[in-house]
Amino acid sequence: MKTIFYSADSRGHANHGWLNSYHSFSFANYHNPERMNFGVLRVLNDDTVSGGQGFGQHPHKNMEIVSIPLKGDLEHKDSMGNTTVIKEGDVQVMSAGTGVFHSEYNKNKNQEVKFLQIWVIPKAQNVSPRYDQISTHNLATKNSFYQILSPNKSNQGVWIYQDAWFSLGDFETGISSTYTLNKPNNGLYIFVLEGEISIGEHQLKRRDALGIWETNEITLTSTEPSKVLLMEVPLNL
Repeated sequence: MKTIFYSADSRGHANHGWLNSYHSFSFANYHNPERMNFGVLRVLNDDTVSGGQGFGQHPHKNMEIVSIPLKGDLEHKDSMGNTTVIKEGDVQVMSAGTGVFHSEYNKNKNQEVKFLQIWVIPKAQNVSPRYDQISTHNLATKNSFYQILSPNKSNQGVWIYQDAWFSLGDFETGISSTYTLNKPNNGLYIFVLEGEISIGEHQLKRRDALGIWETNEITLTSTEPSKVLLMEVPLNL
């Protein structure tokens, strides 16, 4: 098993006033040639948007875009005719394909919204744009990982055009959980949303991350109450 550790404070940072964003990989004005991607995982932005503010209409093409709200209400509008609000417990996916425009705004004037913006490079180019969102409240299981994304339309969670699987875990202190990879030669990118965990010799705290490859499974142990996002992705672009 091979690993690479990314501390929370090693991420890129941009504070635009209305937007406070931490970049796990090179994005916009943050460029680090050693932090371009983890396989097909291209963007992992940890965003906080001020009340009533947001991203105006802008284009995307040939990218799988996943949004996971952590706090507050985020309003989405796109050129496919969708107008929706996503909130904590939801997962949103947009396959940009041949091209789509969208905007994202904090629906509330008096509180901030926090969400993860994740881009995954697709294995299929120029597909018809599509949008979907789900609530994970009926999927969540305490003290074990539960799947929120896969490449299969019939599986639990949303789906994307890539051989990737995302799972969330909400753990009490002292819980160990094993995750088995779905596809040989995929890698894992583990991102600690809250709390503290250990994986082998590595101790990860809030917003730390660990990339793992050349293994078929990992075992995680929570050393305090923790919430973890696990992203299994192909390593070859």
